[in-house]
Amino acid sequence: MDTIKQLFKHEAAGGVLLVIAALLAMLLANSPLNTLYTNFLSTPVVFKFGAFEINKALLLWVNDGLMAIFFFLVGLEVKREVLAGHLQTKDQIMLPAIGALAGIMIPALIYVFFNKDEAIGINGWAIPAATDIAFALGVYSLFGRTLPITLKLFLLSVAIFDDIGAIIIIALFYSAELSTLSLIVGAAGLCILFLFNRFGIKSSGMYLIIGLIIWAAVLKSGVHATLAGFAIALFIPLKGKNRSGQDMLYHLEHSLHPWVAFAILPLFAFANAGVQLVGTTSEQIFNPIVIGVMLGLFIGKQIGIFGACYLAVKTGLAKLPKGVTFQQLYGASVLCGIGFTMSLFIGSLAFETASADYMNSVKVGVLAGSILSAILGGFIISRSAKKHIPDPTTA
Repeated sequence: MDTIKQLFKHEAAGGVLLVIAALLAMLLANSPLNTLYTNFLSTPVVFKFGAFEINKALLLWVNDGLMAIFFFLVGLEVKREVLAGHLQTKDQIMLPAIGALAGIMIPALIYVFFNKDEAIGINGWAIPAATDIAFALGVYSLFGRTLPITLKLFLLSVAIFDDIGAIIIIALFYSAELSTLSLIVGAAGLCILFLFNRFGIKSSGMYLIIGLIIWAAVLKSGVHATLAGFAIALFIPLKGKNRSGQDMLYHLEHSLHPWVAFAILPLFAFANAGVQLVGTTSEQIFNPIVIGVMLGLFIGKQIGIFGACYLAVKTGLAKLPKGVTFQQLYGASVLCGIGFTMSLFIGSLAFETASADYMNSVKVGVLAGSILSAILGGFIISRSAKKHIPDPTTA
C-alpha cells in the first residue's frame, strides 16, 4: 500500500505543475511573446548517426520522445498491477474494466454525433476517450482524502484501462504507412529483451540500450513511437534483482515517477496547451470539434463509466469496491472526464497534418471539458467526503 500512496503523492503534486505549465503556455500564446513561443517549439532538433537521421521539431521530440518514457512508465504500472497488484483477480478487474470500456465508447460516440459530417474533424473521434490520471488524482487528493483507499484504486484502475485503450487506438487508427524493415528491427529488439528476461539479465542498462534502439526503429516504422515505450516495459522483469539488489521493475518505476510527474508531463503541457484565444470568434470557439470534445469528456465520461458500473453492480456482474457508495463512485466517474494530457496527445495525432485551427479547437474543447469535470467531480467528492466516517484500516 505504501507504493500506491507514494504514487498518489507524486501524481497529485504533478497535477499542480501541469496546471501551472498549461496556464503559462496559454499566457504566452495570447501575448506578444506568441511568435517566440511558437518558433521555440518549431526549432529543428537533429540526431544523426551515419546514414540514420532523426530530424524533428522540438515539439515532436517532446510528443514522440518524452511521451515514450511516459508510456514506458504506464507499461511498468500495468505489468505490476496485473501480476502483483490490485488487478490480479476477476473481482478486482471487472468493475473498472467495464467502466473504462463504456467510458471510451460513449465519449467517442458523442464526438462522432457532432462531427459525422466533418471530413477532417471526424478523425478526432478518440480525443475525449482518455483520462488524465495526474489531474484526476490531483483533484481527488484535494477533496477526498478521508474517502476509502478502494475508491482511489478504482479511479487508478479505470485510468490504467483507459491508457491501454488509448494505446490500442493509437496503434490501430493513428499509425502512418508502415516500413517493413523498421518493424523487423523493432521486433528483433523485443525478441532480445525476451531473451534477457528469460536468462535473468540483471542490468537495467542493457534493457534500456536495446529499448532505445527499439524506440528509434518504431519511430521510423510508421507506428507511433510512444507505443515502443509500452511494449518495452512489458519485458522488464518483475522480480529480477538488479546489481543494487532491488527488483528491476519496481526500481525503474519508482525512479521514473518523479521525472514523469514533475518534468515530462509538465513539459508536454507547456508544449501542447498553448491555445490562442485572442482574435478568435465565437463561431470558431463553439465549432463541432470543440463541442464534441467538451461534451464527450464532461458528459460522455460520467454517463459511460458510472452508468456501466451501476448496471454491472445491479445485475451482479461486478461488485462495488469495499466501503464505497454510489455517490462516491459517481464523483470518481466525473473526475475521469479530466482528459488533459492524453486527449491533447491523441488530438496532436488526429490532426497532425491539418491546419493549426483544428488543434486549437481540440485545446479549447479539452480545457473546457476537463475544467467542468474537475469542478463537478471535486464538488461531489467533497460532499461525499463530509458524510463519510473514515475507517482507519483502509486509510
